[in-house]
Amino acid sequence: MAIYREKPIRKTVFRGGRSLSLNTFETVVISEEVYSTKGEYLLLIKDVNNCKLKLDSTTTDKITIKSLTNCTIMPDMGRIDEDWDEIHIGRGACIELQNIQGVWYILSSDGLKLD
Repeated sequence: MAIYREKPIRKTVFRGGRSLSLNTFETVVISEEVYSTKGEYLLLIKDVNNCKLKLDSTTTDKITIKSLTNCTIMPDMGRIDEDWDEIHIGRGACIELQNIQGVWYILSSDGLKLD
């Protein structure tokens, strides 16, 4: 299990009328079976058979995920696109998600499998 982080940044996430400043990384490469987002802008998942990815709305408001493995993406609260408790993306897929008023919306994707 490995994590590679590139280019540290200071990011502000807005929730309700409050803002949260945090130290994070622009790009993170992971090889983990279970991972929660931590404010990254780009997350690359590779070198693992499957990954369960939790979208943490307290640290992340927008993220692009490129997966070189099968990946299940779950929000920390609510549903994705107001319909799904989780989504599955296959090897080579890329997806961009944004949290808007507590709901994770898919902005763009390729290779998405909706179950």
